[in-house]
Amino acid sequence: MAGPSDRTFSDQTEEIMQATYRALREHGYADLTIKRIADEYGKSTAAVHYYYDTKDDLLAAFLDYLLERFVDSIHDVETTDPEARLEILLDELLVKPQENPDLSVALLEMRSQAPYKEAFSDRFRQNDEYIRYMLKAVINHGIDEGVFSDVDADHVTRSLLTIIDGARTRAVMLDDTEELETARQTASEYADAMLR
Repeated sequence: MAGPSDRTFSDQTEEIMQATYRALREHGYADLTIKRIADEYGKSTAAVHYYYDTKDDLLAAFLDYLLERFVDSIHDVETTDPEARLEILLDELLVKPQENPDLSVALLEMRSQAPYKEAFSDRFRQNDEYIRYMLKAVINHGIDEGVFSDVDADHVTRSLLTIIDGARTRAVMLDDTEELETARQTASEYADAMLR
């Protein structure tokens, strides 16, 4: 599977995405408006509407933007060691969200809209497929290198994603980032038990 498009964002688009990020963290999905995004952007709502017809169009683009940022952070990793890459991926998925709990809340709110909004559903599905692809590729690389045991990489990947998704949901629902810390330890223990 290839990664998401190597799309680059114009300066204006980058500014709008950063404004959307700040507005989502402050107001959450339910109370997010184009006006609030425009306020963060420092321009009129017409300036935002010049690029995006609706709030949903803007948020679908924002989900693309978040996936691109995640992909960039993974591609910036210089090590090819499968164990180290797996640890980095798990940190990105379970430690990094602790830095922005408000954004995690907003994203969970958006996920709850995915069954009703195809654009959201498509973006979350793409995100999930890409993360699954990355985890599975690291596990298969470790198997090929003799670093990991010869296991069903797809099963291990899906199990790790179940730990990750469950922890993210619990952390938001219970307003407790310790859920992510527990899941990070659990994911490492599971990986050790299955892969070594």
